[in-house]
Amino acid sequence: MTPSPGEAPLVAVLDYGIGNLASAQKALVRVGADARLTADPGLAADAAGVVLPGVGAFGRCMEALRDEGLDEVALAALDAGVPFLGICVGMQLLYDRSEESPGIDGLGVLPGTVRRLPEGVKRPQMQWNVLDVVGEPAMLAGLARPTWVYFVHSYAPERGKHVVATCDYAAPVVAAVERGSLWATQFHPEKSGSAGLALLANFVASLTP
Repeated sequence: MTPSPGEAPLVAVLDYGIGNLASAQKALVRVGADARLTADPGLAADAAGVVLPGVGAFGRCMEALRDEGLDEVALAALDAGVPFLGICVGMQLLYDRSEESPGIDGLGVLPGTVRRLPEGVKRPQMQWNVLDVVGEPAMLAGLARPTWVYFVHSYAPERGKHVVATCDYAAPVVAAVERGSLWATQFHPEKSGSAGLALLANFVASLTP
């Protein structure tokens, strides 16, 4: 059931001026959040959850995030254990670095390097693909299987212990990670139809006791 406006949890969607970040905000509103596209550190500090979307190049996104001071906002939320969702390049920014932008550090919240998709495939992967789910991740609870979601990317994180879903694109490609209250997806939930909305609804549900 969708909460009434007074009950809707506040979600800060970090706005650092790169790409169409409003689509994630609108999808979160649709599933019951009071989601606001913002660069205000105070609003983000008051939010029940924080979302870091992203499109484009890793380096440009990371530099824009730092220019707005939103890297510190993101790190503060993560340090405090605030539920956090990274989407597409927003997921990649959580890692140490990316082959796409040598010399530019990521947030370093998740260990590892974001790497170019395997040789012999079309880049970017711009298509629907099915998830190969590992275990019982909270973000995918209740989603129909097989779960089809929409990707637009040429890079993806290397595999680590927090990976909860991959997709097959000539080789297993990391599609989602989950570490406690930190969730991140290489695919776009806001463009993934009912499956994506269900994932976002799970995120919003995690914000209320």
